[in-house]
Amino acid sequence: MKNSRRSFIRNSLAGSLAATLSPSFTNAATVQLKPRIKLSISSYSYWHFKEKKFPIETVIDEAAKSGVEGIDILHVQMESEDNRYIQQLKRHAYLNGITFTCLSIHQSFVSPDKEVLRKEIEHTKKCIELAAKMGIPCLRLNSGRWNTIKSFDELMKNRGVEPILPGYTEADGFKWCIDSIQQCLPVAEEFGVLLALENHWGLCSTPEGQLRIKKAIDSPWLGILMDTGNFLENPYSKLEMIAPYTNFVQAKTYYGGGEWYSLELDYKRIIDILQKVNYQGYISLEFEGKEDPFTAVPKSIEMLREAMR
Repeated sequence: MKNSRRSFIRNSLAGSLAATLSPSFTNAATVQLKPRIKLSISSYSYWHFKEKKFPIETVIDEAAKSGVEGIDILHVQMESEDNRYIQQLKRHAYLNGITFTCLSIHQSFVSPDKEVLRKEIEHTKKCIELAAKMGIPCLRLNSGRWNTIKSFDELMKNRGVEPILPGYTEADGFKWCIDSIQQCLPVAEEFGVLLALENHWGLCSTPEGQLRIKKAIDSPWLGILMDTGNFLENPYSKLEMIAPYTNFVQAKTYYGGGEWYSLELDYKRIIDILQKVNYQGYISLEFEGKEDPFTAVPKSIEMLREAMR
């Protein structure tokens, strides 16, 4: 019975994702339409790693009020991985017309320690299965970073740049990361969960680094997650570089001033970049400002809607 349930999860997720990846039959009228982009809200928008976790259920409620299509769930924000909790979240989302669009996890594939890498790979595989169980067809990956600057606050003060681990090279880091992702891909394909590699510091702090990993791995189950706020200098040219490979977008806003920094982002320009490559997926709001999220998130959603018009 357990194997039957696992097969059902795998087959249903793979089928639904395959449908989104396969070309659809269209007539001459629909070919002229602009690419269809839908809105989502990251659960992180209401939390920012504060001491008390913000309930995912309330994120679902607020997303429904905003009229967006889905929410992007931060894994560490979940109360548990208990089956009862997961099924209650799924039921609550369905009754509110909300789709789970992405599961954003934390892991790092930059380490010379084989045991550390093994644990990170196993954690990622477990999260792939969790995503499938939750009906989530996309998993956010990090490349990982050198951790020569231990404090994230200090890393942000240094604009996300840190020294390479003494005795190693940048090429070592890319090899560890590429090998680790390749070990996760069979599980991703088995469960029908697309892996989306984010421009999230470390090896992926530049578009060149992000694309180096993507192009080294010949698999349709690895894509790119575009975070609009993680290229701190000259963002638009860098976003253009990764746009053709992008499968999920997280859109930063900073009302009230950013938790670590603020960027003045032109979302009409960013939407235009995405439309030029025929992006058809979700844009998930990631509010990272100090204003009350109950006022800042609705403002952010309206701003994104206006940019999409």
